[in-house]
Amino acid sequence: MAQRLGRSITETARLVGCSRSAVVSIHAKWINDGDTSSRCQGVGRPRVIKGKRRRRLSRLEKQNRRQTVAQLTAQYNAGPSASVSKHTVQRTLLDRGLCRRRPLVCLC
Repeated sequence: MAQRLGRSITETARLVGCSRSAVVSIHAKWINDGDTSSRCQGVGRPRVIKGKRRRRLSRLEKQNRRQTVAQLTAQYNAGPSASVSKHTVQRTLLDRGLCRRRPLVCLC
């Protein structure tokens, strides 16, 4: 917009608060594509457990909170979904905020 108002690249960079090269690259992208948003959705491998499978895993975990990750993995793999490793199960549980805690011992 600043370019349309007749401002220089340096003035635009100062106004926006970024480098001059960033303004040049974004302006070139706008001219070529007509859009400045990135089309990259994300990086890395897609998650194996997502959506309904995550909810199923947390439901299995809540049925018996004392079971280990290995036991939970075996119980999860016995179901209709794809087989996953115990590291994947552990990472998914940590992402959902379900982590192992030691019970509080009361010395009353």
